[in-house]
Amino acid sequence: MTDLHIGLIGVVAGICTTISFVPQIIKMFRTKNVRDISLIMYVILTTGIFLWLVYGIFIEEFPIIFANLVGFLLCLSVIVMKIKYRKRF
Repeated sequence: MTDLHIGLIGVVAGICTTISFVPQIIKMFRTKNVRDISLIMYVILTTGIFLWLVYGIFIEEFPIIFANLVGFLLCLSVIVMKIKYRKRF
């Protein structure tokens, strides 16, 4: 495999894992229902994604940096909504 193919795999993997959060975020935003979302799970996941972001910055790998930056922001939005909407239901 060439470096281009390997980089493309990284970019596609990053896009897939990153956009996987979007349907949940849209649902939470529309319904304001966060009862079944685990805050602890998202705090741990967000911490892990942040560490992957830092790792990507250290090794200067754009696919890792980009995917984890977007993933971090999306996970953080889930945490914010969980805290903001938790007393509604």
